[in-house]
Amino acid sequence: MIRLFVLVVALLATTNLYALDSLAVQPIKPVSNPIVVDTLATQSTSLKVLLFNDGTWRYINPLKIEQDSTVYSRFWDNDNISAYRSVKYDSLPSSVAINLVDSLKSYRYPYVGRITSRYGMRHRRAHNGIDMAVKVGDTICSAFDGRVRFSKATETGYGTLIIIRHDNGLETYHGHLSKRLVEENDRVVAGQPIGLGGNSGRSTGPHLHFETRYYGQSFDPERLINFRTGELRRDFFLLKKAYFSIFSKYEQDFNAEIEREGAEKKENALSAEKRYYKVRPGDNLGLIAKRNGTTVATLCRLNGIKSTTILQIGKVLRVK
Repeated sequence: MIRLFVLVVALLATTNLYALDSLAVQPIKPVSNPIVVDTLATQSTSLKVLLFNDGTWRYINPLKIEQDSTVYSRFWDNDNISAYRSVKYDSLPSSVAINLVDSLKSYRYPYVGRITSRYGMRHRRAHNGIDMAVKVGDTICSAFDGRVRFSKATETGYGTLIIIRHDNGLETYHGHLSKRLVEENDRVVAGQPIGLGGNSGRSTGPHLHFETRYYGQSFDPERLINFRTGELRRDFFLLKKAYFSIFSKYEQDFNAEIEREGAEKKENALSAEKRYYKVRPGDNLGLIAKRNGTTVATLCRLNGIKSTTILQIGKVLRVK
């Protein structure tokens, strides 16, 4: 740790910390679930260095974060688990684009553990997150930078619960804890210890209940995190309203999903181009074709009829 400290100090002394856009940041792999052990000041008042217990480090820019006045002011509630009770489901957008990490890669795996229960219906009840096996006293970390909205020992099924709202508007829930290490309104960074694993609340054994929510609506955390490797699936996430269904689990292949969306758009475009005509007295295929700028052969093909078919008044034909 001493050698790491000397290395970082030397780096800070020789690096232009104000040229943030051109700064190469060391990528961090969360395989060993490193946690924050120290914070160092730099020559810049808007930049700090975080040191982790596995020898890695990263920059944070707290002043830039504090400029955001909406995420931590609207629907901010330290007393109630749900802060979005007044938000109507119908008012939510059909999809929203979310940056999960910033240019400084602010993400850490909350806990390295075996998944014991996934998102979805369980025993005829909605299970709005995932459960990971822990030992009482294991360290639980914040996945992203953010601010603690709720930190209490509750009488609900969550038991001792910590809710963190993150800079991108997402909230993460951490339930069944044995101890809280942060309080309401505390600023936290990715990888910072926030609590200790436990067995509080409605629990049959020590585990961490972890949820991801947007405006109070839960969705499968596995859409964001690969819990087998601990890595973030992507830096940029398109959150769809359909994901808020308890039956919407992470199972789809995203490349296939993109292809399906492209096919659906093409099909919708073709559907919009379709035109129909209702047969009137005196009509025949030749006259209908002439009126609609097409041919008798095309009318027959689109409607599965022959050129000798007798048309009934009121019948609807596809002409394009």
